[in-house]
Amino acid sequence: MKISRVIATFGGCGLSPKAPGTVGSLAALLVALPFMRRKRVLATGAVVASVAGWWAADQAGDGEDHGWIVIDEVAGMWISLLACTASKPTEDTSSQENSFIWSLVAFALFRLFDIRKPGPVGMLDRRHDALGIMGDDIVAGIMAAGCIKTFRWLGRALKPAKG
Repeated sequence: MKISRVIATFGGCGLSPKAPGTVGSLAALLVALPFMRRKRVLATGAVVASVAGWWAADQAGDGEDHGWIVIDEVAGMWISLLACTASKPTEDTSSQENSFIWSLVAFALFRLFDIRKPGPVGMLDRRHDALGIMGDDIVAGIMAAGCIKTFRWLGRALKPAKG
């Protein structure tokens, strides 16, 4: 198997016979969990997945978004997870548990946006090139991250003051 196909399938996750995009997104979530307290590592991973994915999708996909190409889901999922990372590296255990819960919400939102393809996600999905393959999932990840950030902000703003 060529390196471009290994990258495009995220080490074979895209070869799942059922729901390869969901399998790729779930694999991305599992790989990212140990890095949830290391925002820079997660951000670097998202950038590397995006750049390598662009190249791999172009090389292995011949301009088509084949179901087995899931590196785009990996990049988008890691982008969405950036909104779930702890605000401070020293946060307590309950914050880590919240981070895990937010990660599950990010997974659900990312998959929703990736499947339903609202607005710019659908526009990019209609392109038949590496930009379209990678771009729709990157935008879906940004949209999911925006929702998570908004939900977390609302949770803090509506929380009763301790007193």
